[in-house]
Amino acid sequence: MSRILCALCVLMALAGCGGGNKVSPRNLDNACSIVNERPKYLRAMRRAERKWDVPVPVQMAVIHQESKFDGNARTPIQWTLGVIPMGRQSSAYGYSQALDGTWDQYKRETGNRRAKRDNIKDATDFMGWYMNKAREKTGVPLYDAQRQYLAYHEGWNGYNRGSHTSKSWLMRVSSNVGERALLYDRQLRTCGKI
Repeated sequence: MSRILCALCVLMALAGCGGGNKVSPRNLDNACSIVNERPKYLRAMRRAERKWDVPVPVQMAVIHQESKFDGNARTPIQWTLGVIPMGRQSSAYGYSQALDGTWDQYKRETGNRRAKRDNIKDATDFMGWYMNKAREKTGVPLYDAQRQYLAYHEGWNGYNRGSHTSKSWLMRVSSNVGERALLYDRQLRTCGKI
């Protein structure tokens, strides 16, 4: 009996040692609520802002759109004939929904070889790196959440080719990202977080 009890205690202790809380915060429409519930998010975003000059509200709005602050977010599985799984739509994963190839490029160029997409600190650093590349390659200012999101979604070359202009759904989404960044900015100023 005591072995079973010990095994249960060990199992419960190991279950409590998970890789951190990667589930979305409760109130995604309130930036103050998000950072109060997850202070490490704000620390990570401030760190990325200091390093890359990407404003916290811009980072938050893009993360909201990409993963709803879910560190384990993945694209949906594609099915053939409605029953045969054919893999995911893309390799996008984590808070930033970074693709495998782009994530590998980020790790090579920054030397952050141990970076993980399900780590908020690494995800925000990636976003800062990516958005700075977007500014260099496309001219989009770091504070322009709407256009930065278009470059984030379409890639630098796709943005420069104007691939987004024929996608009305993407234009609506990017507009929402821009509005959310403004909302988050107002909220964070009101609660004294920026």
